[in-house]
Amino acid sequence: MDVISARSRVGSVVDTLLDRTVVLGFGSTGAAVRRRLGGPVWPADPAPDALVGERVLVTGATSGIGEAMGRSFADLGASVHLLGRNTDKLAGVAAELRRAVPNAEVVEEVCDVGDLDAVTAWADDFAARVPALHGLVHNAGTMTAEREESAQGHELSLAVHVLGPHLMTSRLRERLVAGPASVVWVSSGGMLGAGLASDPDAIESRRGAFNGVQAYARTKRMQVVLADAWAHELDATGVRVESMHPGWAATPGVTSHLPAFARITGPVLRDAREGADTAVWLVATRPESHSPHFWHDRAQRTTTLGWQRPEDPDAVRRLLTYVTGATGTAPFRALAGSTA
Repeated sequence: MDVISARSRVGSVVDTLLDRTVVLGFGSTGAAVRRRLGGPVWPADPAPDALVGERVLVTGATSGIGEAMGRSFADLGASVHLLGRNTDKLAGVAAELRRAVPNAEVVEEVCDVGDLDAVTAWADDFAARVPALHGLVHNAGTMTAEREESAQGHELSLAVHVLGPHLMTSRLRERLVAGPASVVWVSSGGMLGAGLASDPDAIESRRGAFNGVQAYARTKRMQVVLADAWAHELDATGVRVESMHPGWAATPGVTSHLPAFARITGPVLRDAREGADTAVWLVATRPESHSPHFWHDRAQRTTTLGWQRPEDPDAVRRLLTYVTGATGTAPFRALAGSTA
C-alpha cells in the first residue's frame, strides 16, 4: 500500500469514528480534524469566484447559520436573496452584508415560511422577478415550548420546516430548473433520534403531551425524506437536491430554545460559519450525490443509527401524500396513481 492510500484509509477510519462518537463529530472538533485530514475526508474549498453571476436564496437568513450563509455566498460572488419574516431585522442584516461585501448584490425578501398563503404570494412575485435560481437553501426554523399552529392550522414546526419549504420548492420549480439549482434542506443531527411520523395525528403532533424538541426532531427527519423525494422528482432536470445537518452550532436558536444543551456543549459548539459550511459547499461545488442525499461535513452520511431500520416505504408514501395534500401541490411522480 502506498503512502497516499494509507493516509486515505486512516482518514476514512478517523472520519467514521468522529461520526459514530457524535460529540466529537458534531462539534467543532469534528470539523477541525476533518479539515486537517483533507483529501477525500474534506474535499477542497469552492473556487473564490465559484458563484459569480449566479443567484442564491437563503431562508431564515436574519441570524445564526442563515446569516452566515448569506455572507459566504456573497464572498463567493453570488447575488444573494435573504429571506426573513421580520422586515426591520432583515434590513439590518442586509445592510451589514452590503458593508462587509461592498460589491455584492443583496436583495431583501420578506415572507413567513410557515404561512402557506404568504409563501404562495411571495413565490409567485419572486418568479415574476427572477428568471433563474442557482441555489435555494431551506434554513428557516422554529421550536416552540407549547403546541402552536400556523395560519392554516398546521403545527408550527411542521409548517416552517416541511410544508412551507415544500410549497416554495414547488412554486419555484421552473426557476430552479432554469438554473439549474442546488436545493439544500438544513436538517439537524437530532433527527437521527426521531422516527418518521406518517399518520396525520403524529405528523401534526396532536397525539399525547406536546414536546417541542421531539416535534422539531420529527420534522427534521421529514425534511430528509422530503429532500430525497425531491431529488428523485428532479433527477432528469439538472437540479441537485440534498439535505444536510450543520453539527452543533452556537446560534441564537440553540441558546434560546436549548439553554441546558448550550451550556453543556458550549466548549465544543461550532460557530455559525462552520455550521453553514456544508450547505454553502454543496451549492458552490454541486458534488455527485446518491440517495438518501444526506450530508454532514462535506460527506454523505447515514440517516439511521446502527440499531434503526431503514425508512418504511409505506410510511414515506403516507408522509409525502400528506405533505402534497396539505399544500395543494401535485403528487410526486413516484407516487402518482398510488393510493394513500
